[in-house]
Amino acid sequence: MRVNTFTKFARQMPASWLPFADVASAGLPLSRLLRLTLFKFTMGLTTALMIGTLNRVMIVELSVPAWLVSLMLALPLLVAPFRAVTGYQSDVHVSAFGWRRVPFMWGGTLIQFLGLAVMPFALLVLSGQGQVPVPDWVGQGAAGFAFLLVGAGLQTSQTAGLALATDQASEETRPRVVALLYTMLLVGAVSGSLIYSFLLAEFTPERLVQVVQGTALVVLALNGIALWKQEPRNPQRVAALKTVVQPAFREVWAQFIALPQARRFLWATALGTMAFNMQDIVLEPYGGEILKLSVGATSALTAMLAAGGLLGFYLAGRRLAKGVDPMRLAAYGALAGLPAFSAVIFSAPLDAGWLFRVGALGIGFGGGLFAVGTLFTAMRMEAGFVGLALGAWGAVQSAAAGIAMFFGGALRDVVTGITTQGLWGPAMTDPSVGYSMVYHVEMLLLFITLVAIGPLVRRPRSFQSVVPKTLGPAESHA
Repeated sequence: MRVNTFTKFARQMPASWLPFADVASAGLPLSRLLRLTLFKFTMGLTTALMIGTLNRVMIVELSVPAWLVSLMLALPLLVAPFRAVTGYQSDVHVSAFGWRRVPFMWGGTLIQFLGLAVMPFALLVLSGQGQVPVPDWVGQGAAGFAFLLVGAGLQTSQTAGLALATDQASEETRPRVVALLYTMLLVGAVSGSLIYSFLLAEFTPERLVQVVQGTALVVLALNGIALWKQEPRNPQRVAALKTVVQPAFREVWAQFIALPQARRFLWATALGTMAFNMQDIVLEPYGGEILKLSVGATSALTAMLAAGGLLGFYLAGRRLAKGVDPMRLAAYGALAGLPAFSAVIFSAPLDAGWLFRVGALGIGFGGGLFAVGTLFTAMRMEAGFVGLALGAWGAVQSAAAGIAMFFGGALRDVVTGITTQGLWGPAMTDPSVGYSMVYHVEMLLLFITLVAIGPLVRRPRSFQSVVPKTLGPAESHA
């Protein structure tokens, strides 16, 4: 009886009450859209594996030096600038079947699969646990190559995947599609963290190999499902493009970046991304060292960030669907970050763990608004070269996030070293000063981001045609 009552209630529930219930369109049904979002889910899984699980395993269980681990995790950023090239190539690519995005998504998936397949063996050699003794440089080179492959595969597949989602979604549903993609990324990251913590609770080298290579298979399978029948074959497009000489990437990029709007947009994206990501490396240590939170309590901060991000994604999708300017929404995200960072800063002198958690929730919320706002701005750029715009956005965002995390940790260490020696006076010897400096710098970056965003909000129509139509033929979506 209770089951029947619940089923009846669920059927009568208004669709507007359900998150993303109105995200589908006639050209992109909900079932096909949910399959397409799997490429974001696998990105979340891979990110959780590399930055979360393998980061800890390499330092603790495999006794790899921390500086070497940081270097390995930073290697994928070397290929981030090439996202713009990948995006442009997916715009003008001519395949035998007339596909544009699918070859790049599948090629990136295969590269990512190869990197994950060899990664556990490379890590065991790096830690000196291999069966055959080898020089240190062999293990370091193999591990670096594996991380580089995973990064290259991720950057390639994600750029083409976002472009494909832009192609398939209608103008009305595109804002909610963006929010749904980000939500799936977050769901993948949180799910991956929980699964890996369970599978590697009792660590052994054999279990590490199984988990990482199992992830490679899952990524390959889910991305294959995501791509299935997403982009129709279009032989007519092949015949048409064979008669057109496409401009070189250097020419297209020079015209794209020469426009003040595009340059300012990329700078605003970089500054805002740095502002929200500097704290990633110090958030949990801050809670443990300064506020004396337990390991479980600091681990729950990831859930707080995720909850804030989900709220930001959902609200962004709803507001964008109602016509709110995306850069104005990004500015709202930057504004939301200011009180959130302030809450984290004041939680130390007030010894208020609850204020710290509220701050973490606010950081996730502001970061979610900012990310969706800037991504949707990139998606609204010239339709014929949307891959170039999305690639440029992704390259700037990835590079800025990596640089920010490095400087966040470095700034904390440098300031802590100075205050420990008493060089700034007795009033500045508290251990929280190093962490507080990071959050103050992030607030400064948010103010600079708002200055950069200002002219973009006042002239929203300037983004409707960022790339001149003289660069190439405007094509209908495949």
